[in-house]
Amino acid sequence: MKTPVINSMKLFSKTAFHLLVIFLFIIGCKDKKSSSSEDPIVLTEEKPKTEKSEPGVVEVVTNAMDFQLVKSIPSGWTTFKYRNQSSDTHFFILEKYPEGKNITNASKDIIPVFQRAMDSITAGKTEAGMAIFQNFPEWFHEVVIVGGTGMIAPGKIAQSTVNLEPGTYLVECYVKMNSGMFHSSMGMLAELTVTSEKNGKEPPVPTSEINISSTKGIEFKNELQTGRQTFKVNFLDQIAYPNFVGHDVHLVKLTPEADLKTLEKWMNWLDPKGLISPLPTGFEFMGGIQDMPGGNSGYFTVNLTEGRYAFISEIPDASKHKMLKEFKIQKKEIAAR
Repeated sequence: MKTPVINSMKLFSKTAFHLLVIFLFIIGCKDKKSSSSEDPIVLTEEKPKTEKSEPGVVEVVTNAMDFQLVKSIPSGWTTFKYRNQSSDTHFFILEKYPEGKNITNASKDIIPVFQRAMDSITAGKTEAGMAIFQNFPEWFHEVVIVGGTGMIAPGKIAQSTVNLEPGTYLVECYVKMNSGMFHSSMGMLAELTVTSEKNGKEPPVPTSEINISSTKGIEFKNELQTGRQTFKVNFLDQIAYPNFVGHDVHLVKLTPEADLKTLEKWMNWLDPKGLISPLPTGFEFMGGIQDMPGGNSGYFTVNLTEGRYAFISEIPDASKHKMLKEFKIQKKEIAAR
């Protein structure tokens, strides 16, 4: 049952949670680059274009607790290539702000509310912490989530494509430090301007489709094979769940000993131990697509190898909502000559 606080939040209240402190306190993390054949997309030594990008493509890099990317891009279908060169699991979410509001307003009016609430909940004062969420300004409810990449393991690349309208956006990661501090409070928050100029790009051609809804959960044809795959994710509807978030899709590769109940519990940020570093053993995130309004679609691209996988949504009790789906990938059979 949702609390009165949660019921007062509008559909995309997930956004406020994602807007945490913009202090540029950078902590050192060792770069972890990998050339494993099991990488979702393998990092290369080529320097990413974070100062100027080609139309329709934005490269985003994390070296520690940071986002490096261009500050302005044209509108339209945009592919984000997110290179996680840090030693932690990250993601980024795109938050479209109402006209006249930006990262400064977030750090002044939104961030302190979330930090105080999370600190209180972590200290065991759940009721008091939940009450703090009532202190948001009215404009906060106008912020809309429009996608972003799913979680991605260290040394890997997540690739997602979304359709962006002109406006001001925030790029954010809100995985938590072991201390309970959000990554965004450590510097993983950036502003992106989308102009009225069109980039002229078309969406990618999918190899598979996923439907996701509050009634039927995650649905897909379990006929996936090894190799490079582009998933089209269709959001048939969208609602706010008890941790304020909407449903999304994250792809995770599982080791033989991986426990899905552990993964499911970890995916709930409102739990003091949820979305917290270090990631429980047995899981390697490979990207996905963040939530967006019902009726919209987004895309993500991965390299699939033989093994055990799961799609999961970042909501409480994902399996109860049919949003934790395990599947296996078999090697392609080579036809006899």
